[in-house]
Amino acid sequence: MSYTALYRKFRPDSFADVKGQDHIVTTLKNQIRANRIGHAYLFTGTRGTGKTTVAKIFAKTVNCENPTENGPCGVCRSCRAIAAGASMNVIEIDAASNNGVDNIREIVDEVAYSPAEGKYKVYIIDEVHMLSGGAFNALLKTLEEPPSYVIFILATTEVHKIPITILSRCQRYDFKRISIDTIAGRMKELTAIEQVAVEDRALRFIARTADGSMRDALSLLDQCIAFHLGSELTYDKVLEVLGAVDTEVFSRLLRFVLDRDVKGCINLLEEITMQGRELTQFVTDFTWYLRNLMLVQVSENLEDVIDMSTENLERLKEEAAAVTGDRIIRYIRIFSELSGQIRYASQKRILVEIALIKLCKPSMETSQDALLDRIRELEERVEKGVFMAGDAQGTLAGAGEEGFWGQNAGKGGQPGRTGGNSALSSAMKKELAKAVPEDIRQIVSKWSSIVENAANPMKTHLKSVRLSLGGDNRLMMVVEDGLASDYLSQQGHKEQLERLLSEFADKEVEVDIQVADNKREIEENYVDLSQVIRMEIEEED
Repeated sequence: MSYTALYRKFRPDSFADVKGQDHIVTTLKNQIRANRIGHAYLFTGTRGTGKTTVAKIFAKTVNCENPTENGPCGVCRSCRAIAAGASMNVIEIDAASNNGVDNIREIVDEVAYSPAEGKYKVYIIDEVHMLSGGAFNALLKTLEEPPSYVIFILATTEVHKIPITILSRCQRYDFKRISIDTIAGRMKELTAIEQVAVEDRALRFIARTADGSMRDALSLLDQCIAFHLGSELTYDKVLEVLGAVDTEVFSRLLRFVLDRDVKGCINLLEEITMQGRELTQFVTDFTWYLRNLMLVQVSENLEDVIDMSTENLERLKEEAAAVTGDRIIRYIRIFSELSGQIRYASQKRILVEIALIKLCKPSMETSQDALLDRIRELEERVEKGVFMAGDAQGTLAGAGEEGFWGQNAGKGGQPGRTGGNSALSSAMKKELAKAVPEDIRQIVSKWSSIVENAANPMKTHLKSVRLSLGGDNRLMMVVEDGLASDYLSQQGHKEQLERLLSEFADKEVEVDIQVADNKREIEENYVDLSQVIRMEIEEED
């Protein structure tokens, strides 16, 4: 006799065997008991949660000669015929392969004939969202006013694809993802029946991997049992079969990332690859690990939510204390984007390596959370004494040089791109202040008055200028290429501007005019002294 897969062998045949859908089972049982059976039902939810199974149990129950509290009796002639697939009263249709208008018209024609035996003709249309527009229209009238002996049960995983005209004519039941505890408990019952020795930890890992699907969990369990037939199914063996990675590996990887150790990350990935682990599963599991890390940070007493041992949970709490929340969110974002790309990629390992380098090198990104990580890196380096005052001066003097703003903050890392300077450390402000001469600080602080006192068209063009620091600590005015740059670059107009500034500073002032291609280049490559000076004034107040 051929082998029957676990999910088929142990498919529930009564409401009592249905796990994790008590809200639906109770409602249907009450309707049958009170004889308030509807004419059209819509079962929706993710795969493997019991939609078709409950539909079949319901169909058997309404036609059963001796129904019980938990559903059909299973022994009467009607129950046996339905179980064998020989009943004319229960018609199961796969809409994925029967989605045309003609297929639905056949159903409409059959509805006119009452059942030869039993009370109801039940049509179970699986994956109903696959029906064409014309097929839905053909079904509409019959679905609205079917004969009293007809029940339609529509099942779908994508309810948003069903027309509202169909939805409004059905009683909708949403099947929830089944909890890890419920799936693990069911598998423990079945392994006891099958006389298979298995660790509870292994069952819980399979249950979590199934992502709320009982059918997926039983299929994975079947696969693991077959691979290690005759021996106890342990946690490590399940990891081996599913190509998954132990939590300890994720802990090591996180520490490499926090230390910005690219070599360590790549070597660990090499180790994982050589063990034959599935990289798609690795990305999913590491994202889940980061999610647990985030939950530990934001709340306590989450043992019931985070499925792991007490020992691993304590280690997770230690790691959560070593990393900030915004950093974890950035890591989750990068790996979530990766999980959407890696599934169909031909070079999966390269994509994972790129993602790990991004985690270690926030300068590769220009997103808001990456900017915060860059600033944090700068703060750490300043605290270690990496930067001196001369470093800041040299960097401010160069438009695109690497250093205080260039290499570590990257493009977009200066204050003008982060929507304000609140995230900058006081240490960075002090280093920056040392690089700005007093006469330039005076001009920057009075810039609004200087512009107002200038005559047109000088006044108009000065409004679009960014004040920065040029070579030899001279004032640099950065302006976008156009009318303003043409005007201010002319020798006579430049001398006029220098005289205006000298009057305010009571000192001779030289100005460098720097022309940029666009505003983005200005924002990315030139520090805005007006923001820096304003910050320090606020500090002193």
